Amino acid sequence: MAIWFLLILIGLSLVEISVFIEAGEHFGLWLTISGIFATAIIGMVVIRIQGLVVLSRAQESLKVERFPAREIFDGVCLLIAGAMLVTPGFVTDSFGFLLLIVPLRRWAGAQSWRYAEKRGFTQAATSKRWNLGDGSVIDGEFHQVDGEPDNTGKKTPPTHQLPSMKPEDGHRDS
Repeated sequence: MAIWFLLILIGLSLVEISVFIEAGEHFGLWLTISGIFATAIIGMVVIRIQGLVVLSRAQESLKVERFPAREIFDGVCLLIAGAMLVTPGFVTDSFGFLLLIVPLRRWAGAQSWRYAEKRGFTQAATSKRWNLGDGSVIDGEFHQVDGEPDNTGKKTPPTHQLPSMKPEDGHRDS
Protein backbone atom coordinates (compact mmCIF):
# COMPACT_ATOMS: atom_id res chain seq x y z
CA MET A 1 0.00 0.00 0.00
CA ALA A 2 2.81 2.42 0.86
CA ILE A 3 4.49 1.79 -2.49
CA TRP A 4 1.25 2.71 -4.32
CA PHE A 5 0.96 5.91 -2.34
CA LEU A 6 4.56 6.79 -3.19
CA LEU A 7 4.07 6.03 -6.90
CA ILE A 8 0.87 8.12 -7.01
CA LEU A 9 2.62 11.00 -5.22
CA ILE A 10 5.58 10.95 -7.62
CA GLY A 11 3.35 10.56 -10.67
CA LEU A 12 1.07 13.39 -9.58
CA SER A 13 4.07 15.65 -8.99
CA LEU A 14 5.41 14.94 -12.47
CA VAL A 15 2.00 15.64 -14.03
CA GLU A 16 1.66 18.90 -12.06
CA ILE A 17 5.12 20.06 -13.13
CA SER A 18 4.37 19.36 -16.78
CA VAL A 19 1.03 21.22 -16.54
CA PHE A 20 2.83 24.18 -14.88
CA ILE A 21 5.35 24.28 -17.73
CA GLU A 22 2.62 24.16 -20.39
CA ALA A 23 0.47 26.77 -18.62
CA GLY A 24 3.50 29.02 -18.14
CA GLU A 25 4.36 28.81 -21.82
CA HIS A 26 0.78 29.44 -22.89
CA PHE A 27 -0.36 32.08 -20.35
CA GLY A 28 2.90 33.43 -18.95
CA LEU A 29 4.46 33.17 -15.50
CA TRP A 30 2.37 35.73 -13.60
CA LEU A 31 -0.98 34.65 -14.99
CA THR A 32 -0.17 31.02 -14.15
CA ILE A 33 0.81 31.95 -10.57
CA SER A 34 -2.31 34.12 -10.26
CA GLY A 35 -4.43 31.18 -11.45
CA ILE A 36 -2.96 28.96 -8.73
CA PHE A 37 -3.82 31.48 -6.02
CA ALA A 38 -7.27 32.20 -7.49
CA THR A 39 -8.29 28.53 -7.55
CA ALA A 40 -7.12 28.10 -3.95
CA ILE A 41 -9.04 31.17 -2.73
CA ILE A 42 -12.24 30.35 -4.64
CA GLY A 43 -12.06 26.75 -3.47
CA MET A 44 -11.63 27.73 0.17
CA VAL A 45 -14.63 30.07 0.03
CA VAL A 46 -16.82 27.36 -1.49
CA ILE A 47 -15.55 24.78 1.04
CA ARG A 48 -16.33 27.12 3.92
CA ILE A 49 -19.91 27.66 2.70
CA GLN A 50 -20.53 23.96 2.00
CA GLY A 51 -18.84 23.00 5.28
CA LEU A 52 -21.23 25.17 7.27
CA VAL A 53 -24.20 23.63 5.42
CA VAL A 54 -22.91 20.10 6.14
CA LEU A 55 -22.31 20.98 9.81
CA SER A 56 -25.84 22.34 10.09
CA ARG A 57 -27.29 19.17 8.52
CA ALA A 58 -25.24 17.00 10.88
CA GLN A 59 -26.54 18.93 13.89
CA GLU A 60 -30.12 18.50 12.66
CA SER A 61 -29.56 14.76 12.20
CA LEU A 62 -28.23 14.45 15.73
CA LYS A 63 -31.20 16.40 17.11
CA VAL A 64 -33.57 13.80 15.66
CA GLU A 65 -31.24 11.01 16.86
CA ARG A 66 -30.25 9.93 13.36
CA PHE A 67 -26.67 8.93 12.64
CA PRO A 68 -25.24 11.57 10.25
CA ALA A 69 -23.52 9.14 7.86
CA ARG A 70 -24.05 11.26 4.72
CA GLU A 71 -22.85 14.37 6.52
CA ILE A 72 -19.72 12.59 7.75
CA PHE A 73 -18.98 11.44 4.20
CA ASP A 74 -19.55 14.98 2.90
CA GLY A 75 -17.23 16.35 5.58
CA VAL A 76 -14.48 13.90 4.61
CA CYS A 77 -14.93 14.85 0.93
CA LEU A 78 -14.66 18.54 1.84
CA LEU A 79 -11.53 17.86 3.87
CA ILE A 80 -9.92 16.05 0.94
CA ALA A 81 -11.07 18.80 -1.45
CA GLY A 82 -9.52 21.43 0.82
CA ALA A 83 -6.20 19.60 0.90
CA MET A 84 -6.23 19.30 -2.88
CA LEU A 85 -7.12 22.96 -3.40
CA VAL A 86 -4.40 24.19 -1.04
CA THR A 87 -1.81 22.02 -2.80
CA PRO A 88 -0.39 24.09 -5.68
CA GLY A 89 -1.35 22.64 -9.03
CA PHE A 90 -4.09 22.64 -11.59
CA VAL A 91 -4.60 18.87 -11.63
CA THR A 92 -5.12 18.65 -7.86
CA ASP A 93 -7.35 21.74 -8.04
CA SER A 94 -9.47 20.01 -10.68
CA PHE A 95 -9.99 16.95 -8.48
CA GLY A 96 -10.65 19.22 -5.49
CA PHE A 97 -13.32 21.14 -7.39
CA LEU A 98 -14.92 17.86 -8.52
CA LEU A 99 -15.42 16.95 -4.84
CA LEU A 100 -17.30 20.23 -4.37
CA ILE A 101 -19.99 19.23 -6.87
CA VAL A 102 -22.79 17.93 -4.63
CA PRO A 103 -24.41 15.46 -7.13
CA LEU A 104 -21.00 13.96 -7.87
CA ARG A 105 -20.33 13.65 -4.14
CA ARG A 106 -23.73 11.91 -3.67
CA TRP A 107 -22.85 9.45 -6.45
CA ALA A 108 -19.42 8.78 -4.89
CA GLY A 109 -21.10 8.29 -1.50
CA ALA A 110 -23.55 5.76 -2.94
CA GLN A 111 -20.72 3.87 -4.63
CA SER A 112 -18.68 3.88 -1.41
CA TRP A 113 -21.68 2.62 0.56
CA ARG A 114 -22.24 -0.24 -1.90
CA TYR A 115 -18.57 -1.18 -1.64
CA ALA A 116 -18.74 -1.08 2.17
CA GLU A 117 -21.89 -3.25 2.18
CA LYS A 118 -20.19 -5.84 -0.03
CA ARG A 119 -17.26 -5.92 2.38
CA GLY A 120 -19.52 -6.07 5.45
CA PHE A 121 -18.46 -2.73 6.93
CA THR A 122 -21.98 -1.36 7.38
CA GLN A 123 -23.16 -3.42 10.34
CA ALA A 124 -23.08 -1.43 13.56
CA ALA A 125 -24.67 -1.54 16.97
CA THR A 126 -27.55 0.91 17.37
CA SER A 127 -29.32 2.37 20.36
CA LYS A 128 -33.07 2.83 20.37
CA ARG A 129 -35.59 4.06 22.91
CA TRP A 130 -38.97 2.33 22.93
CA ASN A 131 -42.20 3.52 24.48
CA LEU A 132 -44.42 0.61 25.54
CA GLY A 133 -47.53 2.78 25.56
CA ASP A 134 -48.18 2.46 29.31
CA GLY A 135 -45.73 5.20 30.29
CA SER A 136 -42.73 2.88 30.67
CA VAL A 137 -39.72 3.34 28.41
CA ILE A 138 -37.07 0.78 27.51
CA ASP A 139 -33.61 1.89 26.40
CA GLY A 140 -31.70 -0.78 24.56
CA GLU A 141 -29.07 -1.62 22.00
CA PHE A 142 -29.27 -4.06 19.15
CA HIS A 143 -27.26 -5.09 16.14
CA GLN A 144 -28.44 -6.74 12.98
CA VAL A 145 -27.24 -10.28 12.27
CA ASP A 146 -28.47 -11.56 8.93
CA GLY A 147 -29.85 -15.09 9.04
CA GLU A 148 -29.46 -15.53 12.79
CA PRO A 149 -31.13 -18.77 13.98
CA ASP A 150 -34.20 -18.31 16.16
CA ASN A 151 -35.11 -20.51 19.13
CA THR A 152 -36.52 -23.19 16.78
CA GLY A 153 -33.21 -23.50 14.92
CA LYS A 154 -34.54 -21.98 11.69
CA LYS A 155 -32.75 -19.06 10.16
CA THR A 156 -35.00 -16.03 10.06
CA PRO A 157 -34.60 -12.60 8.57
CA PRO A 158 -33.34 -10.03 11.07
CA THR A 159 -35.92 -8.09 13.06
CA HIS A 160 -35.36 -4.71 14.61
CA GLN A 161 -38.20 -4.51 17.11
CA LEU A 162 -40.75 -6.58 18.87
CA PRO A 163 -44.22 -6.24 17.28
CA SER A 164 -45.85 -4.89 20.44
CA MET A 165 -43.36 -2.05 20.92
CA LYS A 166 -43.63 1.39 19.37
CA PRO A 167 -40.72 3.81 18.97
CA GLU A 168 -41.11 7.01 20.96
CA ASP A 169 -41.22 9.18 17.88
CA GLY A 170 -44.52 7.57 16.88
CA HIS A 171 -43.19 5.86 13.77
CA ARG A 172 -43.35 2.11 13.54
CA ASP A 173 -40.40 0.18 12.09
CA SER A 174 -41.15 -3.20 10.55
